[in-house]
Amino acid sequence: MSEPLFAASRGNFSPTVDAARLEKLAARTLKIEIAALENLIPRLATGFVCAVRLILAAPGRVIVSGMGKSGHIARKIAATLASTGTPAYFVHPGEASHGDLGMVQAGDVVLALSNSGETEEVLHILPAIKRQGARLIAMTGNPASSLAQQADAHLDASVAQEACPLNLAPTASTTAALALGDALAVALLDARGFGAEDFARSHPGGSLGRRLLTHVRDVMRPAQVVPQVAPEAPLTEAILAMTAGGLGMVAVTNADQRILGIFTDGDLRRAFARPDDFRTAEIGVLMRPNPHRIAPERLAAEAAELMERHRISQVLVAGEDGILQGALNMHDLMRARVI
Repeated sequence: MSEPLFAASRGNFSPTVDAARLEKLAARTLKIEIAALENLIPRLATGFVCAVRLILAAPGRVIVSGMGKSGHIARKIAATLASTGTPAYFVHPGEASHGDLGMVQAGDVVLALSNSGETEEVLHILPAIKRQGARLIAMTGNPASSLAQQADAHLDASVAQEACPLNLAPTASTTAALALGDALAVALLDARGFGAEDFARSHPGGSLGRRLLTHVRDVMRPAQVVPQVAPEAPLTEAILAMTAGGLGMVAVTNADQRILGIFTDGDLRRAFARPDDFRTAEIGVLMRPNPHRIAPERLAAEAAELMERHRISQVLVAGEDGILQGALNMHDLMRARVI
C-alpha cells in the first residue's frame, strides 16, 4: 500500500506535503487522461456518425440524462449542445420516473450517459422513452452493456483505467465522456452551418455577443444632442457648443443637417500653430472637411476599428445622404462594453 500524501496526526492532516510526489501524481493523472482521449479516436467509426445523423434527422430536441458524475457531465453536454445550435436540455433519470418523462416527445433524441451501462435509474426509463417514440443514443464504457444494446447508436467512451490511484473514482472516464460530448457538439455545429453570428445570438451577454449584435444605432448619441454649428459660425460659438456637448467635437452642418466637416478639441490645439489670427476665423475655415463617418446599421465593433485605425476618438453617424443621424466616441463604446 502506498504512503499517504499527508502525515496524519490525531485525525488531522499535517501541512507537511511531499511536493515531488504531488507533482508526480498530477503528471500521472494527466497522462492517463490524455491516453484515454487518444484512445477514443479509433473508436469513432463505430457509432459517432450514426449518432450525429440521428440528431440531425430528428425534428425534436436532444434530452441528455445521466446519474451521479455522469449526470454532471450530461448537464455540461446539454449546455454545450444548446449554445452551439442543437436545442438540448438535461433530464435527471430519477426525476424522469416521477413526471419529468413528460418532457420527452416523439421526434426527440435521448442521449443517455452511464459508464457501466447498467445504471438502474437510466435503464428503468428506457421502455417509456421507447414508447414515446424518441430515439436513443447511449454513451457508455461498455459496448456489451444493457444500455448500449438497447440504443439506436452507441458512443464508446470506455477507458483502460481511471486516473484515481484506487482505479475507483470516475476521472478518466468522465473526461472521456465530456470530450466525446464536445466532439458531438462540434460535429453538429459544423453540419448545421452554425456560425459566429449564430453563436452570438445564443450568448448576447458575452463579449462576442456584444461585438456581433451591438450596432452603431444602439450606442450612438442621437443627432438632437450632438453639438452642431453652421460653417459661418465664429470659433467662439463652436467652442461653446463643443464644451456643452461633451463629445470633444462639434459637427459642422448646413441648414439640412448635411455633414460638411468636424471640429475637435485636437483641431483647436492645432489651430494655435496657425500663423494667422485664427480667433476671428469662421469654423468652416478651421474644420476638417469630409470627416470619417459610419452608418447606423453598421456594427459598433466596426466603429471601434475605424477609430483605432485612424487614431480618432469620435465619429459622426450618417447614412448615404450625408445627413447627420448621431455621433459616438470611445467612451460610448466602452460603456457598451464593445471594447
